[in-house]
Amino acid sequence: MVRFAGIQKTSLIDFPDRISTVLFTPGCNLRCPYCYNWRIVLEPKGPYLSEKEALNILRLRRRFINSVVISGGEPTIHPSIKFFLKKLKDEGFKVKLDTNGFFPETLKECMPYIDYVALDVKTAASKYRLLGADNIDGYLETIDVLKRGKIDYEFRMTVVPEIVEEEDLHDIGEMIRGAKRLALQQFIPGDTLDKRFSKIKPYSEKTITRFADRLREYVDEVILRV
Repeated sequence: MVRFAGIQKTSLIDFPDRISTVLFTPGCNLRCPYCYNWRIVLEPKGPYLSEKEALNILRLRRRFINSVVISGGEPTIHPSIKFFLKKLKDEGFKVKLDTNGFFPETLKECMPYIDYVALDVKTAASKYRLLGADNIDGYLETIDVLKRGKIDYEFRMTVVPEIVEEEDLHDIGEMIRGAKRLALQQFIPGDTLDKRFSKIKPYSEKTITRFADRLREYVDEVILRV
């Protein structure tokens, strides 16, 4: 059984072209210094929502939403998440999963119950150590699974200064070459895990647009969310 550390009852932006409710799972295997959900990563505390409580809320909101997003933290650190996703599909909801991609076997078990996947592309392979990852073999497998699979997906990159720099773009592009879709998202400083990142100035829209132009060489579609 999965417990949920938070809920956003209505979202117009988390699932493309759909109105969704977002459920947040606690815990994560990474330690991204710019993470703004770090409290549910490092200090997950109750009260939690049980699966039963979450499903009851979703049923009551069926008039207002047509989909559910499972985010985190990192949902796939919970192997039993697949059983909850099946329950969502049995209820008739469209389902989107947000993931950092480090647990490809769990993802593969979840795929029969998912309509859309958003996979984080955080930086170049050689810089994942900055996020607490020494081995990214599982992540690279997830990239391949999504590119070869039939589920709709997007790769998404929050363009964080220091974490994503212009000289990283070639390596990032080669890592995801052939992907269907890449969304570039603006970094918004706030209550970050590493307080230094709360004061870092985001890239300008002009700079992110330049990054996007370079990355179009590698993927079919690039979307800007700035």
